Amino acid sequence: MNSVLGGILSVVVGAGKMKNFLLIVFSVVLGVGGQLALKYGVGMASSQSSSRIVQSLDPKSMISFFQSAASNKFVILGFALYLISALSWLIILSRVDLSFAYPLISIGYIIIVVLSRLIFNEPVTSYRIAGTVLVCAGVFLLLRS
Repeated sequence: MNSVLGGILSVVVGAGKMKNFLLIVFSVVLGVGGQLALKYGVGMASSQSSSRIVQSLDPKSMISFFQSAASNKFVILGFALYLISALSWLIILSRVDLSFAYPLISIGYIIIVVLSRLIFNEPVTSYRIAGTVLVCAGVFLLLRS
C-alpha cells in the first residue's frame, strides 16, 4: 500500500521532490495538530474562566482567560506542535523555493475543514466545501509545476 501511494505521489510531485514534499506535509500536519490542540484547549479555558471574553474585551476577563489558557495542557501541546512545525519549516526553506512550499500550507486548510467538522461539530456549508475544492485544485496545479 505504501509503495502504491509513493508511486502516485512520485508521479504527481516528481521523484526528486518527494522528500521535500513529505517534509512539507509533515510540517503542515504538525501545524494542523497544533491548531486543533489550541482550539480544544481554548474551549476548555473559556469554560473555566469568565465566558465574557467572547462577548467583550474587558481586561480582567482577558487576563483570567489567558491565565487559564496558559496553564491548559492542550494549549501547551498546541504551541509545542507549532514550534516543531516551525523548526521543520526552516529545513524546508533551505531546500525548496518559497513560491513552491508556501502555497502547500493550504493543504492544512483542507484537513482543518474536515477535522473541524468531525471533532468540533462545526458547520461546513456548501460554500466552505466549494472553497476547499478550489484550494485542492490549486494545490494540484502547483504540484504539477
